[in-house]
Amino acid sequence: MLVLMCAPVFISYLLYFSKVRPASDNYGELIEVKQLQGSALNQVDDTIFRIRQLRGKWVLLTLDSSTCDEGCRKKLYYMRQVRLMQHTEKDRIERVWLIDDDGLPEPGLVEEYKGMWLINAKDSQLREEFPAPASQRDHIYLIDPVGNLMMRFPKDPDAAKIAKDIKKLLKVSQIEHALGTKH
Repeated sequence: MLVLMCAPVFISYLLYFSKVRPASDNYGELIEVKQLQGSALNQVDDTIFRIRQLRGKWVLLTLDSSTCDEGCRKKLYYMRQVRLMQHTEKDRIERVWLIDDDGLPEPGLVEEYKGMWLINAKDSQLREEFPAPASQRDHIYLIDPVGNLMMRFPKDPDAAKIAKDIKKLLKVSQIEHALGTKH
């Protein structure tokens, strides 16, 4: 009887120390979770922007230049489409573009992606908090509803796979309700 009672504990230690880990089926790369603390400047109204302003929402975020080349436009498009693919849950997601230079995006582009937060992050602390193997501009980042950076999607991502990851997270996450936000 004692052997049966101790077996699960022994097996769990054995699996832990032998580094056996279940396979992950998520598309995005899980990164070390960290609370984002920095601030930047909201381009729309010249106020200080902090990630905590979006508390209670999942955030898709990209860093790029105000000139927004083809790769940048593709990321903005994917972020918008991934949000729209969530149908009734789309209001639980915000989109943020951290602009890493002094310029302003062209008005037509701003209008095309209306509803996205445009943040001037050139010399901000916030910009420094996003890890990347090569360039921050290569990724779309995901921030959870309490302001933790937790995932990044690869360069030239597959929007359908991002949407699938987000859908799973929205399904299992109820933290927004605990924070008192509505969707």
